[in-house]
Amino acid sequence: MSASLLPFLSNISTSSPPFSLSLKSSSSSFSLPFQRVKLFRSTAEASFFVTVKAMAELVKDKESGVAAAGTTEGGKLDVEHSRTFLDARSDEEVLSGIKKEVEAGRLPPNVAAGMEEFFRNYKNAVFQSGVSAAAEIVLSNMAILLDLVLLDVEDPFVFQPYHKALREPFDYYMFGQNYIRPLVDFRNSYVGNLSLFYEIEEKLKQGHNVVLISNHQTEADPAVIALLLEKTNPHIAENLIYVAGDRVITDPLCKPFSMGRNLICVYSKKHMYDVPELADTKRKANIRSLKEMAMLLRTGSKLVWIAPSGGRDRPDPVTGECYPAPFDSSSVDNMRRLIESSGAPGHMYPLTLLCHNIMPPPSQVEKEIGERRIIGFHGTGLSVAPEIVAAGEKSEEGKDVYTQALYKSVTEQYNVLKSAIHGKQGLEASTEGVALSQPWN
Repeated sequence: MSASLLPFLSNISTSSPPFSLSLKSSSSSFSLPFQRVKLFRSTAEASFFVTVKAMAELVKDKESGVAAAGTTEGGKLDVEHSRTFLDARSDEEVLSGIKKEVEAGRLPPNVAAGMEEFFRNYKNAVFQSGVSAAAEIVLSNMAILLDLVLLDVEDPFVFQPYHKALREPFDYYMFGQNYIRPLVDFRNSYVGNLSLFYEIEEKLKQGHNVVLISNHQTEADPAVIALLLEKTNPHIAENLIYVAGDRVITDPLCKPFSMGRNLICVYSKKHMYDVPELADTKRKANIRSLKEMAMLLRTGSKLVWIAPSGGRDRPDPVTGECYPAPFDSSSVDNMRRLIESSGAPGHMYPLTLLCHNIMPPPSQVEKEIGERRIIGFHGTGLSVAPEIVAAGEKSEEGKDVYTQALYKSVTEQYNVLKSAIHGKQGLEASTEGVALSQPWN
């Protein structure tokens, strides 16, 4: 998670260097094996949870499989992995374990402080949900997350320009789903225009590429998208590729979630000059990522998510209202050109997310890694509108008109979701252009 899955394609071109662009079935027993755990849905509160014992076995698999998987630079861990968090059997043991790891020199104090805050905020949010197994869910999910963070501090994972979600020997995708699931109030969550998600899946089956031009609310966006579509459109949920900024692949508390997503990894233009002497290296890395994306699109059947606003939506400083941030026309146009030059049919759909209250970002963009994380239990929304085709003219004015058409659609869908969730209108908030449903019921 970290400064979010910040997707930026502003200032990208196919000919120039500049290229800008985070996770259980309810039971009280710790005996569920963690593989691709079967999803049980008896109520809207149903949640996955994984046993700490099973996690311990998978960490062993991860340690023994590091060299074969080629996922780290070091090959094997230099030190034996601490079981502090896997052995914890209470909240107190988790929190004291954080202090223990700092004292042992295995955990940097700033990471430890983030861990403790994360734990307390996650616990409050899950208990707010009213789910009967809240204590077990918090302990299990947080023990796993903190262990994964510690494991990465010991032996950092290095993301490639194109990162494929790690599903084995440890399933990071399902971990991310199981972690965010208790934060989603499914009774007050909605999907807009479900039929269009089926349309998108059909186009992918035909070899077409599809780009979702979206607003960006929180670090939890990928999990929210997947959770709301996992029952009806699992192919989209699991195969979506996110254009992701460098913050989510460098923040220790975010990396475990990012490892479970398909990513095109880039450096955002907002942070390009945080360290001036690294700017040129970042540009070169972005060129490699751009080439990876172009090659992926040439194979067809690719689904890409990008937020051309260049970052997360932030509340208005006066009203406190959160609203989709404006889109950058150069970002939209560069994505359009990548699609058109791929050789495969391509489509661009406006997608809207509303999930700000689950994990709101800082009020302002922060330079340093390690933002404070506020976590809540809340209703969420996801909607897609019909494809918008760019007009033939490629002038600057034409690019702006096309971008504004996409943005207008996103904001219109956002208003419908907002009425349904924040306005408590539910399914009655549906309009002629946005038909709301709850496909998990």
